Amino acid sequence: MALQRLAEFYPNYQEEIFAGDDIKGFDVYAGDSDEKVGTVYDALVDDTGRFRYLVIDTGIWIFGKKVLLPIGSARFDYGARRVYATGLRSKAQAEQLPAYNDLEPVDYDREEQVRGVYRNQGTAAATTTATPSSYDRSSYSYDIDRPLYETNEQQHQNLKLYEERLIANKHRAKTGEVAVGKRVETETARASVPIEKERVVIERVTPVEAGQVVSVGEADFQSGEVARMEVYEETADIHKEAFVREEVNVRKEVVRTTVEGEETLRREELDIKTDGTAVVDNKDI
Repeated sequence: MALQRLAEFYPNYQEEIFAGDDIKGFDVYAGDSDEKVGTVYDALVDDTGRFRYLVIDTGIWIFGKKVLLPIGSARFDYGARRVYATGLRSKAQAEQLPAYNDLEPVDYDREEQVRGVYRNQGTAAATTTATPSSYDRSSYSYDIDRPLYETNEQQHQNLKLYEERLIANKHRAKTGEVAVGKRVETETARASVPIEKERVVIERVTPVEAGQVVSVGEADFQSGEVARMEVYEETADIHKEAFVREEVNVRKEVVRTTVEGEETLRREELDIKTDGTAVVDNKDI
């Protein structure tokens, strides 16, 4: 089961878990004594979000070595900003613990080393029937070492139970742009117009009276007599004019669709076990 640092799993853990406080920096004392052994450097949770370890920076106690303290072996005093490491009672015990390194994952083998040290203390908090021969990497469960990882109201008052909820929101983002413009295209057009031109046709004909003698008085000889006739012709007037061909309206329409999503939600539940004739009044507030 992979372990993660507290802020990696709960980015807003100060508000979500500790009501605006932060356990990082709490002083750590050995057992129930006033011997300070270091400070809380971080916490590790499993892939369900449950607390499994506190990372203790031992400072000058063991020259800055960081060690893991199972969450069930810690008692919190939030008023005094203290953690009492009920499962960590001596410097010799801390020296047996493997050093914690931010850059190295805490795998099953490393956890087994840590659990072995706390099991061998023989304290009430570490009492367990688990032996390495009774499980292996694939069958191990934290329930096997319940005293090391179990939290309770007296020692962990501010630990909260969480559940995941599916939140559906929507965000408006620009996905594109449509530009509607005009361009001018040219083409060659031809038009034909029939036109008329007038012309004067002069015909000379021999009259029927040709050769007949007319009297002197009947013949009227005049010079300068002119017959006038106006002549017209049509000319083509071909030109271009602009006309409205069509009109374009640009508008937007909203198309509504429903997007469905599916996620697996987790929820923490209390495990309450009693021993003997203890009576528990479990009330929902």
